[in-house]
Amino acid sequence: MADIKKIATRDSYGNALVECAQDFPELVVLDADLAGATKTGVFKKAYPDRHIDCGIAECNMTGIAAGLATCGKIPFISSFAMFAAGRNFEQVRNSIGYPHLNVKIGATHAGITVGEDGATHQCNEDVALMRTIPGMTVIVPSDDIEARAAVRAALEMEGPVYLRFGRAAVPVINERDDYKFEIGKGVQLKEGTDVSIIASGICVDSALKAAELLAADGILADVINIHTIKPLDEEIVLATAKKTGKVFVAEEHSVIGGLGSAVCDLLSEKAPTKVVKIGMNDKFGESASAGELVKKYGLDGEGIYKTIKANL
Repeated sequence: MADIKKIATRDSYGNALVECAQDFPELVVLDADLAGATKTGVFKKAYPDRHIDCGIAECNMTGIAAGLATCGKIPFISSFAMFAAGRNFEQVRNSIGYPHLNVKIGATHAGITVGEDGATHQCNEDVALMRTIPGMTVIVPSDDIEARAAVRAALEMEGPVYLRFGRAAVPVINERDDYKFEIGKGVQLKEGTDVSIIASGICVDSALKAAELLAADGILADVINIHTIKPLDEEIVLATAKKTGKVFVAEEHSVIGGLGSAVCDLLSEKAPTKVVKIGMNDKFGESASAGELVKKYGLDGEGIYKTIKANL
């Protein structure tokens, strides 16, 4: 069996910025003293005159980006998710969201896969925060291919975008000729009639592995990759819910306010269906390796499989 290719989506982010630089001459990248970790340092090396290090001042960085956007630039601001979405929330809401400026937020080191940095840096609330801002597009790529496509798509659209990237290397699952990324459109990865698994980010790979385990038990799972949390692809979510009648949502995020909540908001209004949310159950993370944490909190393939079996 060939080795599985693994790439951290923060690396994909840095590489995508460089790949897009010539096609988008108005692109400028701002960082808050973390260019080596967020991987915007790759862009800085290639285009030093288009990279601004704002120091450890994320809120100031956001204000600078807002100003640049009013002058026709397309700023990407970068920091860890805890700072880009958490510490930064008021500035993002009022300086970017309220005037609906064309600023993109590249948030890395999201979720428990930050690993050893521990609970203070494991932001499991960022999607919930960003979803509440009117007009904010929220994207959670599942792998390298999707992350790079998402960066380009964010540059092509007008308006604020929050992109969530991870620290840990994750399997590349979208390397195929027919892959297509479209903001607001979910992707059907596996056809099934018994249960629906709707997933984002690292949990897309886990969902596929869980589907294999379920298939061995004679349970056929519909697997949907929802890379765009907002706007949500209502059509694909409603279709899978009506087909199976049993929906499981898996995400590396709090079960409060993330993809699971978005799915429940939709289904409660348009197609009442039992939904089980798989994620961080109103808990903070802890310090350990990314793999150990994903397993402990039931976000790997086996964990999702066990949760589904326990709720059928």
